[in-house]
Amino acid sequence: MARGRQPKAKATPTTVLTRTVTEFEAAFWPDEQPVDNAVVMTMGALHAGHAALIRAARKQVGQDGRVAVTVFVNPLQFGAGEDLERYPRSLDADLALAQEFGADVVFAPTTEEVYPNGEPQVRLSAGPMGAGFEGASRPGHFDGMLTVVAKLLHITDPDFAFFGEKDAQQLALVRRMVADLDFDVEIVGVPTVREEDGLALSSRNRFLSDAERAQALALSKALFAGRDAGAQGPKAVRDAAAGVLDTADGVTLDYLALIDPDSFTEVPDDFQGEAVLAVAAKVGPARLIDNTGIIVR
Repeated sequence: MARGRQPKAKATPTTVLTRTVTEFEAAFWPDEQPVDNAVVMTMGALHAGHAALIRAARKQVGQDGRVAVTVFVNPLQFGAGEDLERYPRSLDADLALAQEFGADVVFAPTTEEVYPNGEPQVRLSAGPMGAGFEGASRPGHFDGMLTVVAKLLHITDPDFAFFGEKDAQQLALVRRMVADLDFDVEIVGVPTVREEDGLALSSRNRFLSDAERAQALALSKALFAGRDAGAQGPKAVRDAAAGVLDTADGVTLDYLALIDPDSFTEVPDDFQGEAVLAVAAKVGPARLIDNTGIIVR
């Protein structure tokens, strides 16, 4: 059930663009009618993967519920040498996609609106669960991610928050934060959206040339090879995936790991059950991540 301030039932198909917290609250919380509501948090440059999140949110809350999409390129998530300034920004196109797939409100604040006192001195820590894999490759990334997710959950006050399974470690950390810190929200994971040839959709794919895009297919091919070896145990999964990447041109591997989705640590060789096979690699100018769920026997 919806809690606290309750947004009214959907009255118009027009998605409202808001830039401040005050504007967002006026658009999303105009009265106290009890309907469910959901949020989809993004950094913009929306594509079909984000559309799937918005569509899932709309299905969850129904036509009488309310769906908000946040568009904010969070500087706390970018480390030294990363692509904060180069990160694609396309608010007009984002607003059109959000409207097409059922969002009521887009909240696209400035950095000053989200961090009015400057860079926050107090932040959430991802702890041991955020130390490996993406956390090791991008120090501080998950602390920044959790800090802004917590802020946006407070601002939007949703019943449901939708995140893509493509960012598996992020999803695991958000779920753990919500459980550990008693946030009153249900976190919903949405399956990765892929191109017909298997490439996982990503805002960073637009940086790839045609040749680099073809090289990037090695990531999903490696994951699918590992998934197919699941019945033969963890070592076979790792070997099958590594075999694809070892012969891939133009792919600089960061990590390939078979992970326990609850603790986000590498599984032992005698592990059985549900696991996540995750990969990160540099292809051309883009650092890409992907994963797939696997049943290991």
